[in-house]
Amino acid sequence: MAASRATRHSARAAKRLLAWSVFILLAVWTAIWSWQQPFMAKPRALWELSRMPPSTALAPPVQGVRASRIADTFGAPRGRDRSHAGVDIFAPRGTPVLSATRGIMVSVREGGLGGKQVWVFGPGGERHYYAHLDDWQEALETGDLVAPGDPVGTVGTTGNARGTPPHLHYGVYGNDGAYDPLPLLKAYPR
Repeated sequence: MAASRATRHSARAAKRLLAWSVFILLAVWTAIWSWQQPFMAKPRALWELSRMPPSTALAPPVQGVRASRIADTFGAPRGRDRSHAGVDIFAPRGTPVLSATRGIMVSVREGGLGGKQVWVFGPGGERHYYAHLDDWQEALETGDLVAPGDPVGTVGTTGNARGTPPHLHYGVYGNDGAYDPLPLLKAYPR
């Protein structure tokens, strides 16, 4: 009697263990399958970008403007209480502005000093700032994935750039704030 009770108990325990094993395997398979589906492209890209090291070279963000033609204006005084947190890249109004890096569009907005602007979350969690745009790329939205060379807008004079020659203000922000992007632009192979 005790032996048959022990056998039934062992059989129930084995069935429970088998059921949990099947459940866990199905859950793992479903997670792996889901992660590879197109609807997970944005979360997958965000995860990949956050695990990558910061860029060591960046594509020049204004079409037709080589890095050697960009003046190093990073840190230049701007008024009495701030300094320039990027570089200004001068070009004719309407010249395409291109993504300098792979990333995810985290903001497409208008306001403040930057006027029409976009922010891209790139490798290593760095944020890339494109400001004073004349306009954004048609249908550009927060959450869009971008690659180096993808258009994000056009050169303009919005925000506090009104009355200046058309240009793109381009800045890169790491964990410690803004840093000079020009050395990375110059390191980009042509």
